[in-house]
Parts: sequence; structure tokens; C-alpha cells
Amino acid sequence: MEFDTPINIKLIWENIFRKSKFFYLQTIWFLKTYKEYVSLFFIFFVIILYIFFASSPSKFPAGVTVTVEEGSSLTEVADYLKERDIIRSPFVFKALVYVRGGEDGSIAGDYFFSKPRNVFHVSRRIVLGQYGLNPVSITIPEGATVVEMAVIYEKYLSDFDTEKFVDEALPYEGYLFPDTYYFLPTVKINEIITTMKENFFTRIGEIQEEINSSNKSLEEIVVMASLLEEEARTLETRRMISGILWHRIDIDMPLQVDAVFPYILGKNTYEVTLEELKIDSPYNTYKYKGLPFGPISNPGLSSLSAAANPIENDNIFYLADVKGNTYYSKTFDEHKRKKSLYVP
Repeated sequence: MEFDTPINIKLIWENIFRKSKFFYLQTIWFLKTYKEYVSLFFIFFVIILYIFFASSPSKFPAGVTVTVEEGSSLTEVADYLKERDIIRSPFVFKALVYVRGGEDGSIAGDYFFSKPRNVFHVSRRIVLGQYGLNPVSITIPEGATVVEMAVIYEKYLSDFDTEKFVDEALPYEGYLFPDTYYFLPTVKINEIITTMKENFFTRIGEIQEEINSSNKSLEEIVVMASLLEEEARTLETRRMISGILWHRIDIDMPLQVDAVFPYILGKNTYEVTLEELKIDSPYNTYKYKGLPFGPISNPGLSSLSAAANPIENDNIFYLADVKGNTYYSKTFDEHKRKKSLYVP
């Protein structure tokens, strides 16, 4: 293509420059003249953006816990928080998380929000894994059963399902170590059980040599220890009674331990009738010889040690008075005489 008039490039640039300069000067004049209005408009614009995209939703569920599931994508987390009214804009949330921690920046877990929070606060906590929950100190006493543990946990943990805990923990009765634990209020039942089991096998290592020398299996030690936990309170007494009970098994004599009946019947030993002593249960040590079917409690280290390291003696019977003193006898007649003397 040919032009009749040659193009003056220099003239074109000068013209563009003049117009740009004019626009620039006009802009400066406008800003200086209406700076207050411009500032107000900018502030208003920022406020509108904050209200509609960054502030906490009006239905923010304060005082609840939301769960970011393991393996959730950033989009899934953002959509979930939007559904729960934790954030207004999934886009803004994702942008903030991405800037802070990348595509995989969200950390799974349970997050507690005591009051409404804006998207900056929410995104920061989820990137840093700040759950907003303080661990709860829970003490499980030595000799507690799974059912008794469920009652204790229910007092401290939110939304704790006692029936589910009993169902899932009962197969591990005897192997849930009694101790002081620090759990988040939202801890899962399987996490509690796993922690207690792991603690058991860690602590049992402290007396592993005693167990190895006892010529008894770990299962036998745990069952015997669960009986000793209920029968005595001091290590010395437990070791003495341990010797007596192992001796009864050796001579094919029923253990006749009353402590099994609260486990079988849910009654105090003083409330058990003579008829109930005949109840057909694999835990009934009056009806069946040898150790009961399984542990009747979760013993502490003292009882486990006593079961593995008994004091061998010739006594066959024992009883305790109201003050906790224990008396031993080699014959049934001697046992009856001491019972009349020391037990009202």
C-alpha cells in the first residue's frame, strides 16, 4: 500500500506526548481539586469490598468446631467453609491461602472459632494449623473399666459418644493403660484407644524382664493384674495375693475372687447374693477354675508387676478388714477364725 502523503513519525509521537501530558496534568488537577472526594470514594470502595468479600458472614456459627478433612483440596476446603458460613468468598479465601502456603497450604484438623472472624484470620489459622483448642487433662484411674472410662471421657470431651467408645474399646479391656492424658476436646474415639494402647505397651516395657522370668504369657499377666488391682492397694499386698492366686491355680482350686462380680453384674461385692455367685459367666471364678475369660479392669503398673513377680507363700486364703489390713491363712478353719475376728 502506498500513501500520497509521507508519514511523519516524529510528529505523531509529539502529538501523543502532548495529549498524554495534557491527560496527566488534568488528572493531577482533578486529584488536587477533588482529593477529599477521591479519598472518600476509595475508602468507600475498600469498605464495600471488605463487607462483601472479607468480613465474617452474618450467620457465622460462633462457638462451634469445623473440620478440615485430611486430603481435602483447597477448593473443597473453601467450599466447605462457605457452606458452614465461616467465609463469604471462596475465591478470596483460596487466594489468601495460596499466597501464604500454596495449593496444599490448608492443614487438616478441627478448628474452633469462639467468635466471628474475617477471612484473613480464618485463612491464617488454617495455613498455620492453629486449631484454637486447648488440650484437656484427663486422668484415668488404675483399675478403671472401659465403661467407667466412657463416663470420665464424656465429662471432658465435646460430642463424646459413650456407646461407641464402649463398643470399640471393650475388645482391649486390660490393655488401655490408666494414666493422665492430654486430648483435644474434639479427639476421635479411635485416637483415644490407640493412644492408650500404645501407652500400655510402652509402660509394660518397664517390667518386661519380670514378665519374661514369670513363665506366664502377657495375657495371663494382664488378667491376673486386673484381679489384683481390685483385691489390694499396695504392691506388697498385691504380690502376696498374687502368690496365693497363682498357687490356687497350681492346685486346681477355683480362684473365688469376689472382684469379678461388679464386672459381671454391675453390683458392689457386698450386694451380691449367694444365688448370684452361681451365675453362669466365663468371668465367674467361683464356677470356673483358672483365670477368668479376660481382664475385669485396666490395671496399673504396680498390679502388672505384682502379677509377674508374686511372693511365693504357703497360704491359700486371705481377707481384708475395714481398715485395709490383709490377713492370710493356710487352712480354711484358720481363715474362718480370722474372718470372725477381723471382719464384722
